[in-house]
Amino acid sequence: MLSKIKSMSLEGLNGYLVEIQTDVSGGLPSFDIVGLPDIRVKEAKERVRTSIKNSKVEFPNRKIVVNLSPADKRKEGTFFDLPIAIGILIAINEIKKDILKDFDSTIFLGELSLDGTINRINGILPMCIEAQDLGIKRVVIPKENAIEASIIKNLEIVPVENLKEVIDYLRGEIKITNEFSEISMDLKKENYYNLDFSEVKGQETAKRALEIAAARST
Repeated sequence: MLSKIKSMSLEGLNGYLVEIQTDVSGGLPSFDIVGLPDIRVKEAKERVRTSIKNSKVEFPNRKIVVNLSPADKRKEGTFFDLPIAIGILIAINEIKKDILKDFDSTIFLGELSLDGTINRINGILPMCIEAQDLGIKRVVIPKENAIEASIIKNLEIVPVENLKEVIDYLRGEIKITNEFSEISMDLKKENYYNLDFSEVKGQETAKRALEIAAARST
């Protein structure tokens, strides 16, 4: 069965939409990720496999192919772990996407630990800004990123702690509310910005050039 999940990635400081296409079919058991993934994305296979097992769901012993679209852009980082796991679970009918309202307007972001814990990721703010601009209504993100993401208004933030919690939420068994939804921040009045080069994926040469320029100006 084929499933499609929305996620985001970064190109410099700009977010862009990524569709996680997952096909689970018969044949020799395998797990492949295509679509220009870097080594951290390729390593998601073991994190996803083990976290699904440790969330009390049997991992399919079948042929799994995950495509990160658009395939012509390099994918970096660990925030595809959660959407890949959800894509597999939908493809094997452990989750039915029609239970959650506006599923097709929902994106998933998060790094998985082997026990299913969802870890904080970098770059959440620019990705949420782009998601809002694209008309996305809901983002499912690590709970540790909830305060930062809650700055963006008119975007439903669903903070989660582990994969089992996400599964129960998508099955309609639990509700998750954002305790930080009332946070307000006027960025224009702040002289301090809580952003640095850790938010920028790739662009290593440009970042190094800026660091040298800044050092010489002091």
